Amino acid sequence: MNNARRNLLIASLASVAVGTGFAWYLTRPPSAASVRARLAGSLPSPERGLSVFHLGHSLVNRDMPAMLAQLAPPGHHYHSQLGWGATLKGHWGDAEIGGFEMENAHSRYRSAREAVSSGEYDALILTEMVEIRDALRYFDSAKYLSLWVKEAVAARPDVRIYLYETWHNLDDREGWLHRIDRDLDLYWLSRLLGPSLSDLPETANIHLIPAGQVLASFVRQVEARGGVGNVADRSDLFARTADGSIDPIHLNDLGNYLVALVHYTVLYHRNPTGLPHALLRADGTPAVAPAEETARLMQEVAFDVVRAGGFSGIAA
Repeated sequence: MNNARRNLLIASLASVAVGTGFAWYLTRPPSAASVRARLAGSLPSPERGLSVFHLGHSLVNRDMPAMLAQLAPPGHHYHSQLGWGATLKGHWGDAEIGGFEMENAHSRYRSAREAVSSGEYDALILTEMVEIRDALRYFDSAKYLSLWVKEAVAARPDVRIYLYETWHNLDDREGWLHRIDRDLDLYWLSRLLGPSLSDLPETANIHLIPAGQVLASFVRQVEARGGVGNVADRSDLFARTADGSIDPIHLNDLGNYLVALVHYTVLYHRNPTGLPHALLRADGTPAVAPAEETARLMQEVAFDVVRAGGFSGIAA
């Protein structure tokens, strides 16, 4: 094949790739190390409760933000827009969102585009669909992450932007812990945050809320000890279906409490050790509380992992 034909073939493949959402396969994404370097600085620690907007799906849910609000300093308030397995592209309006009316039938709902463009929120927390590699392949995650950030910064230059790192199915064939370990650099930092940050000015950063990393660290410590308090192993963090089997992706009250601690630590730059652990769900009913020793370990792990990560905007 001569050079002209080879170049034509490459150009044709690239054109198809862009049209089908596979452009990221043909270009080398920024390295995870370069993303870490860009996010290494710390933000000023908040001196009051923040106004927060949560954008996402059922791994945000209604209860986790309600728990966060009970842990946060006075003045914290929030709204959200959710959907079933919703993508950043769907929330932008360029793809369908399943379950929209059902998921947003509550007093904390606010239209995302209206909320972000209002400039009324101190912090915007963006959540991409699960599974993350499918979101990257088929739903232009990096592009839509950039679009959300640009809209938020245009409305309020000092807004704090966060990407909520989630997880995948507990029964993943590649191994749940293995995937959490590997996917951080491979997908979350290099292929999602990396291209988005490259498309933004240096003054606009997207810090990470490393919920997946905290879940993995907590599970390792619990299982190495043969259980801690009322958590015997990873399954005790996950919800149950109607027939009593484990829901492999959605957390129960204990898991939501742990994720709320991660959000608290990132947003407020504070050690959560000693915070209350008997909280209410969004509907006002008592949540199943972690035992005192379980809560203590959750709090310690959340603080240690967030601080050690170096990509959440808080000082190590």
